[in-house]
Amino acid sequence: QVQLVESGGDSVQAGGSLTLSCTASGNTYRINSMGWFRQGPDKEREGGAAIYYGGGGGTYLADAVKGRFTISHDNARNTFFLYRNNLEPEDTAVYYCAAGYLVAELSRPREYNYWGQGTQVTVSS
Repeated sequence: QVQLVESGGDSVQAGGSLTLSCTASGNTYRINSMGWFRQGPDKEREGGAAIYYGGGGGTYLADAVKGRFTISHDNARNTFFLYRNNLEPEDTAVYYCAAGYLVAELSRPREYNYWGQGTQVTVSS
């Protein structure tokens, strides 16, 4: 089993910045993809950003966050970061960290095997 613990959620003003982190523990040796998904009020869960750090590597950023969000992964700490700049009220959501070992499509939530509990981000105008 793999456990994911998110941190960094907060309430901020529009235009502000936040960094979310997700630390994986347990049987992490098979994990080669991690992603951040979000679910706003009365919305379906949608992809935000993800990274594949197996052979060749690869990243995914949803169109809504390109240019504002960046991602990185610290292998030694099994931690995945999401750096978010110029936040907008539309970014208000619960942000979930996900991890997987057979992820064919980084943007697709159902591809991931493990999920964190989520962290709330609220952006006010």
